[in-house]
Parts: sequence; C-alpha cells; structure tokens
Amino acid sequence: MILNRFDHYQSDVGQWGVGFELLRDGAFSANEVSLCLALLAKRREHFGDGVFALDGGANIGVHSVEWAKAMDGWGKVLAVEAQERIFYALCGNLAINNCFNAKALHAALGETEGQIPVPTLDYLSHASFGSLELKKRSMNEPVGQPVSYTDLNTNMVRLLHIDGMSLDRLDFLKLDVEGMEEEVLRGASASIGQHRPILLVERIKSNGQALEAFFAHHGYRSFMTGMNYLAIHPSDPSLASIRKS
Repeated sequence: MILNRFDHYQSDVGQWGVGFELLRDGAFSANEVSLCLALLAKRREHFGDGVFALDGGANIGVHSVEWAKAMDGWGKVLAVEAQERIFYALCGNLAINNCFNAKALHAALGETEGQIPVPTLDYLSHASFGSLELKKRSMNEPVGQPVSYTDLNTNMVRLLHIDGMSLDRLDFLKLDVEGMEEEVLRGASASIGQHRPILLVERIKSNGQALEAFFAHHGYRSFMTGMNYLAIHPSDPSLASIRKS
C-alpha cells in the first residue's frame, strides 16, 4: 500500500491515522474490512454476480482494494475521495494491486451536485489526514495541525450526489465522510429506495437520531457496530445472517 508516513495524530486520549495504523499493525480496521467482505459475499449469494460497492470517503483505499480483490470476477468497486493528494495514493493502490474491477473518483459526496471547497493540509507534517472535515463547524475534530477554511487555503472539488449517478445496481454503500453522512444519504434516497443496498455509515460525527430516523423512514433495520451503523433492509436475505451473529 502507498501511504503517507506523516499520517499520524497523537493526543492525550489516543493515536489516529490510517498510515500510522498500517505501519504499526500491518492492517487498518481489520474487523470492519472482514465484515464488509462477508456482507459483499452475502449479496452475491442472494443476488448473483455483478455486485456493486461504493466506498464513500475511500481515503487511500484500504477497503476498496480488499473489496476489489475479493470480488475479482464477480463485482465492482467505485471509490470516492475528496482530498487530492490522498486520491493520488488511492489510485496508486488500486493500480499496484491490479484492481481492474475498481474505479476511483476525485470528488466529494453530498446532497446535491456542484462544487465544494476542500481545505488544503500540509501533507509533509503530522496529521490524521482522513479525519479532515470538509465543512467548518463550531467544534471540528482536531487533526493534528491547523485547518483553514478560508478561500486562500481551499481547493474547489466536484460535489456529487449518488442519485445523480443513475446506478444500475448498488449492493453496498460505505460512508466515512467526516460528518457529512446525513447529507450523502439524503442525496442517495432514490438509489437506496430502488436498490436497497446494505449501508455501513460512520456515526461518530453525525446525529445518531437523524441517521436512525433516515434508516427507519426507508424501512431499514439498523445496528451499531463499532463506530458505524450497519443498516439492512428486511427484504434482503442477508439480514438473517446478522440476526444469527
């Protein structure tokens, strides 16, 4: 894997960074990756070949690479990443792992289509780059270096909504978009209603009640697993596997 050795933030309560964890452990979120692979296999079992997974907030592609390798011959991956320098590493990791069934997009996901200013970090100084929030809030999570949201320190990046992609199939949607999860889900409402994909949505920076309300509105059953919500529609036979675990 191509990674940035400066991808590391240490505070009084812990250490973060995809690059840091890969260098320290040789893996990143191994349990979460294994869960995703099992769920993708279930979608193939119940709905056949042609499984399509969307990795929203793909970072350097830990999930995307593993998914693509596992689904070689029977599934495809679309990886979306908003930070330009991290996007380059994502593309490199898909290439050096021969993930010919995966495609990467340099874009941010949201509720509408347009552009969004993305803060520019110093990638030669320590920070948890994947923790960057694209939107300024009253209390943004520290990443390990100052983050400026002024025009002089941002780059305009494409903003896409999933419904605008007109996907023929969507089996699995993972969202790790640093507080924009609700917006992305709203921009995917039609696709979720049509395809009823399995959803894995990070919850630590979003309104949990709002996420649960969204899942319920679309008829989904939701479960908390680690830092994420796992949501599966009752019409999906994969749900039976969750009930047994």
